[in-house]
Amino acid sequence: MSQTGLSKVLDIAELLQQLGDKRYHEFLRVPAMSAGIYVLPPGATDNQSPHKEDEIYYVVRGKSKMRLGREERSISQGDVIFVEKNLEHRFFDIAEELVLLVVFAPAESG
Repeated sequence: MSQTGLSKVLDIAELLQQLGDKRYHEFLRVPAMSAGIYVLPPGATDNQSPHKEDEIYYVVRGKSKMRLGREERSISQGDVIFVEKNLEHRFFDIAEELVLLVVFAPAESG
């Protein structure tokens, strides 16, 4: 990782190594936003609750379905998903390991 002041250049492979046995690793936090890497293996259960912040997911790799409120969608590598604050959402039917870049705005509070 290169760093000048608060600016950073991050390597996804390094972020994945920092995960260890966890599913989520926050790698950036400033008042306006926070960001992390979220990994769900095939067949995993995503137990997240709605967040108080707006959220963007970028699917680095993997395949699954996602529930956004009452809507269900198939998602895969390259998809960008916006989730408004307080919306019930989760990944399910995870067919291939999901590696997700997650950005909260403002920074995640919980």
